[in-house]
Amino acid sequence: MIKNWFSSRIKSMEKKLLSFLSITTLLTACSGTQYLKTVQNLDINRFMGDWYVIASRATFLEKGAHNGVESYTWNDKEKRIDINFTYKKDSFDGEVKSIPQKAWIYNKETNAHWKVQPFWPLKLDYLVIDLDENYEWVVVGVPNQNYVWIMARDWKIDEQTYNEIIDRLNKLSYRTDEIKRVPQKW
Repeated sequence: MIKNWFSSRIKSMEKKLLSFLSITTLLTACSGTQYLKTVQNLDINRFMGDWYVIASRATFLEKGAHNGVESYTWNDKEKRIDINFTYKKDSFDGEVKSIPQKAWIYNKETNAHWKVQPFWPLKLDYLVIDLDENYEWVVVGVPNQNYVWIMARDWKIDEQTYNEIIDRLNKLSYRTDEIKRVPQKW
C-alpha cells in the first residue's frame, strides 16, 4: 500500500515537472512582440467542432502525432471554448493521447484572437490568421510565428488546396519552410 502511494506521488510529480517544462518552453516560444493579423470575422458557432490537423510547425508535445484532431466545444456555462487535442503517438497504431485545454475569446470584435490555457495560470495567444469562407480549412498561428497549424474539416485535403494555403501563408510573410504534414489515415 505504501509502495502504491509513493508510486502515485512520483507519477504526479513527473506530470507536474513535464507541465512546468512545457510552460517554460511555450512562454519562451510565444513571447514575441510581432503580432500577426487575424481574420476579420470568425463565426464561433461555425468554427466549433472537429478539425483534422493537416500540417504544422508544432510544439514538442505534438512530435510524432498521427491522426491529430482538435475538437472545439463552446462551453456556455463558463463562456469559453473547451479544446481537446487527440492523436496517436508515433504511429497509426500508437497509444491514443489527449491534451485538454480551455480558451477564451480575447478579441470580441473579430473572435479570431483567443487566449488558450493548457493549465492554470498560463494563457497563450491563439490567432486564426486564415480561414476558408466555407469553414473547410483554417490556419492558426502564434505572434512570433514559431508555431502554425493547418487544419481542415476532413482528414484529407487535396494538393491544390494545400499548396494554395501555403502560398497564402507566404503572402502573409509567414515562414513555411518547416511546416510538415501530419500523417492522417482513417
